[in-house]
Amino acid sequence: MSNDTPTLDRLLPSRDTRTGYLLRVSRPRFWFYLAGPVVVGVAYAADSLTDLFAPIALALFAYFLLPANVFLYGVNDVFDRDVDADNPKKDDREVRYRGDRIVPVAVALTALLGLAFLPVLPLEAGVAMLGFLVLGAEYSAPPLRFKTTPLLDSLSNGLYVLPGVVAYTALSGGLPPTLAIVGAWLWAMAMHTFSAIPDIEPDRAAGIRTTATALGERRTYAYCALVWLLAAVAFGLVHPFLGAVLGFYPLFVAGIVVGGVDVDRAYWWFPVVNTVAGMLLTLAALWVMLYG
Repeated sequence: MSNDTPTLDRLLPSRDTRTGYLLRVSRPRFWFYLAGPVVVGVAYAADSLTDLFAPIALALFAYFLLPANVFLYGVNDVFDRDVDADNPKKDDREVRYRGDRIVPVAVALTALLGLAFLPVLPLEAGVAMLGFLVLGAEYSAPPLRFKTTPLLDSLSNGLYVLPGVVAYTALSGGLPPTLAIVGAWLWAMAMHTFSAIPDIEPDRAAGIRTTATALGERRTYAYCALVWLLAAVAFGLVHPFLGAVLGFYPLFVAGIVVGGVDVDRAYWWFPVVNTVAGMLLTLAALWVMLYG
């Protein structure tokens, strides 16, 4: 590999091996986009430190850390094979689907693994798990293929919130506050649409319509800032601290626009930004649990 190869790529097994190939399909930089909500959900549902390490909490974290990412992005890669032929992100940080059987098989197995949780989950948590699997598949797969319909592509990406709903409900026995779910769903919608900005030209070239291709780059920035602002308001109604953490996102978008930061560069900052935001939310929950 050249010295220009991203550090994480150099740490993984070779992309020429099955393990290295599947790990890259699962998007390691984004693993915590699904596992992070589990951590946050568990932290807010827990009544004691022991609850943080309950078997169901650990099992859900393990599932949403890797298998769920193989499922979600594997479906995406299989049904986006033609689109990804011209996507520059596939050249270094990701891999292109090669048409081999290993990805569909891995997708099927990881979906079945998710279904295996249903007998041990409360009803509401089971519905959330099913929602994740259905939205995760239909975002990319026919017949619905939400990703090709403006606004529905954004709305359907609330699926990233559902791991947190599953974990919270599995541990507490009840759903999170409605405004927290609404705020988190809005956050995920904006996060998805922002991540689609670097794909505007490849998607247009492939004839794919998304919220980002419909709005164009500058109006997509405005859309993301507005939706993140609404997310901050919803969280702020749950607790001002939560609203303050989410309030960083519209300011961040404004900084990118005013500073003229290239979106391809800003896109790769978000794994760090989202990890820090999740850490702050989790630490706040632990503080309340320990010190009231």
